[in-house]
Amino acid sequence: MEIYRNDEVSLSPAMGYISLTRPGVTRGPHEHSRQADAFAFLGPGNFILHLWDRRQDSPTKGEHLELEVGENNPSLVIVPPGIVHGYKCVGDQAGYVINLPDTLYKGEGKAGEIDEIRWEEEGDSPYKIS
Repeated sequence: MEIYRNDEVSLSPAMGYISLTRPGVTRGPHEHSRQADAFAFLGPGNFILHLWDRRQDSPTKGEHLELEVGENNPSLVIVPPGIVHGYKCVGDQAGYVINLPDTLYKGEGKAGEIDEIRWEEEGDSPYKIS
């Protein structure tokens, strides 16, 4: 399965990683002020991906979208800066997610700051994944 083609997607990945998420486990929600993520949800396993638009000049500002992705719906989803995002592994099988972000985690040589706003750490966060 192809997960990325530069003639179909306008993103220049700076790095890539794969993560395993067990059933019932949630990742996020968080957002980036500069970084775009390109998540490939392939399976095994299925996920519910949550997206909230916080971009000031966006026609979809304030909207919340849920997408079913993974084994039953293999997907590449590009999440631009200003979109709060998180996902939960649903069903009874762990799932793999590949991410191809367009910036380096912690910058060159891992010497910079992390570009994340961690909404899951806020007790009164309006961004919740149940």
